[in-house]
Amino acid sequence: MKSTLYLIILFPFFLFSQSELKGMIMELDTKNQHIPLAGANVFWLNTSIGAITSDDGTFKLPYKSTYKKLVISYVGFKTDTLSIDTPKMIHHLLEATDDLGEVTVSARRKSTATSYLSSQNISTISSKELLKAACCNLSESFETNPSIDVNFTDAISGSKQIKMLGLTSPYILIATENIPSIRGASQAYGLSFIPGTWVESIQITKGAGSVVNGFESIAGQINAELVKPTTDNKFFVNAYRSLNGRTELNTHFNTPLSNKWSTGLYVHANTRSQKFDRNNDSFLDVPLSKQVNIMNRWQYSNLEKGLISFLNVRYLVDNKQSGQLDFDPKTDRLSNSVWGSEIDTKRFEVSAKFGYVNPEIPYQSLGLQISYSDHDQESYFGLNQYDIRHESLYSNLVYNSIISDSRHKIKTGLNATYDLYDETVNANLYDRKERSVGGFFEYSFDNLDALNLTAGVRVDHHNLLGTFITPRLHARYTPWEKSALRVSFGRGKRSANIFAENQKLFATSRAINIQNTAGSIYGLEPEIAWNYGVSFLQGFQLFDRKADFTLDFYRTDFQNQVVVDYENPYEVNFYNLEGASFANSFQAEFSFNILEHLDLKTAYKFYDVQTQYKSGKRKKPLTSQHRVFANLSFETPKTDKGGVWKFDTTFNWFGKQRFSSTELSPEAYQLPTYSPTLSTLNGQVTKVFSDAFELYVGAENITNVTQKNPIVSPENPFGSNFDTTFVYGPIFGSTYYTGLRYKFN
Repeated sequence: MKSTLYLIILFPFFLFSQSELKGMIMELDTKNQHIPLAGANVFWLNTSIGAITSDDGTFKLPYKSTYKKLVISYVGFKTDTLSIDTPKMIHHLLEATDDLGEVTVSARRKSTATSYLSSQNISTISSKELLKAACCNLSESFETNPSIDVNFTDAISGSKQIKMLGLTSPYILIATENIPSIRGASQAYGLSFIPGTWVESIQITKGAGSVVNGFESIAGQINAELVKPTTDNKFFVNAYRSLNGRTELNTHFNTPLSNKWSTGLYVHANTRSQKFDRNNDSFLDVPLSKQVNIMNRWQYSNLEKGLISFLNVRYLVDNKQSGQLDFDPKTDRLSNSVWGSEIDTKRFEVSAKFGYVNPEIPYQSLGLQISYSDHDQESYFGLNQYDIRHESLYSNLVYNSIISDSRHKIKTGLNATYDLYDETVNANLYDRKERSVGGFFEYSFDNLDALNLTAGVRVDHHNLLGTFITPRLHARYTPWEKSALRVSFGRGKRSANIFAENQKLFATSRAINIQNTAGSIYGLEPEIAWNYGVSFLQGFQLFDRKADFTLDFYRTDFQNQVVVDYENPYEVNFYNLEGASFANSFQAEFSFNILEHLDLKTAYKFYDVQTQYKSGKRKKPLTSQHRVFANLSFETPKTDKGGVWKFDTTFNWFGKQRFSSTELSPEAYQLPTYSPTLSTLNGQVTKVFSDAFELYVGAENITNVTQKNPIVSPENPFGSNFDTTFVYGPIFGSTYYTGLRYKFN
């Protein structure tokens, strides 16, 4: 086995003999500052080998000694041709021009793109894609992406959860600028704590991710890259109002302090003060809420010395009130007269990133990430009380270099985490400390023409999980032009925060039982799973227009899982897995540029998620086995007078979903085995008046699809049959919104 592994790792060293060219393309703004130019075309003359610069203006291309001329082009700029003798780092400035010549060849960047070159299956959602919907926070940023499922967690909190590969967000490593951020106490509501306007782009990685980011990832990784003070607008405001009573305001203030220092102040506030009960069950359809979220961001750049660093300081206060219409927290808190709930959260966090890139040897770099967060939630749900305080410290040191030449890259480093949990569940106290120290090594072979391979391993020591090894492997092969065949496998391990991750259970009358007591965390064992995946991407021309087709299949096998068992309607039971638990996910996706400014994206997904419960093997509750997705986007050409219209619509169809068993309930409170199928339709129209100002109007759930009776026994919320967790579809019905965006530089 060891000799086979060595052969896999060493094989690429002897297979190819080419290197790689990297560079950054920039433009000069009105203040003579160098600004990265995203979307520029870079290609070798008289070849089909090329690339498009990313958001930070960077690119990479395969290099051979026979490649001599590099062509750089972008609409509105003079096309340059550079002579290249060696694969050294390129920094090139394009010059703007009004003379575009007799023939102009241009291309629009896709708002969501999957790389043909990366060994990992990564899709990048740009800020352009995020503007297709209201996107008020990160949990709502995936409405137009078929890889992520978004649905409500329960019938009262208004919070949304995401799923990937059929598994919920605790099995996804969710990071902010590659620092794990949505974990522990923030699992239930943390996605709503990152405003959509703060997000520059999102990278979605299917399958086990990189060992650099930790050992907890099982189904995949989501990384939100935030806007930068140096590239964001100097002033930006986004105002939003919906007919379900939600009002939001986002403001960005960015200013350079010197030629090396810049800072930004980002303020987000939202409120909902109107009460709605459209289904007449005496409960609020959406909670009353208030949130104030402030971030101060500092950026230091010294490109001559290869230094860059960021410092973020953030504080938020979030308050939610839900329950019956007549609930008054001043008089009814934790009483059995009127059912109500409040969730009050205060969160403080500070993070810093320090990076050094050797100016003489750009493939050598050293980075340090440090973050601290203090999450304090006080909450109650009827007569159930749940409080959690979670302090977390994270550090990660990463060194990048090459072996022999730039085809063979390595990443190695150390990281450490510390988590302090203090929980109160009714009269029970649960306190614990988690400490881990680990080291990792990742090797990447990067032959862009044919093969990419990333093999990583990390070793960690955790005071509660023990000492363990986490291996992960990703490979990409190009069998023919415009294709990418990927395979991956990896292992993940995590401690299940059973109460923080399943807070919806408190909004029921169920008894809470932990059936194993020999484990180190709540008496339970850690969760361990293997993820395997294969994906194929093919680009082609259809009716002389660009199109691509993707097929992927992923399987997650649990060695151990903390089973959350709702199969008894009067109990929720937690216990260690005894038997098999797996999640199979198949997705077929098709994208097509129908006309110059008309794009279609469609997908079909199939899930087979099963777990061995005490009562037998069953499909995972409230998981649709079949899903159909379609998104249609149209943008009018920009005229000399300025102004662009944008039209976006998204359709989702969900197959039936299994309800957890209600056979023991009285007949009046029994539910069918499966939910009905349902479909939703969202749309948005945006009028861009100028580079500085735009208006948008939109609608969610245009066809007004609603779930009938989402709450079981709402007439007797303190009775034994009360349950708010059987949610499979929308509760509020149609909602319409409008907003504006204004910016200047």
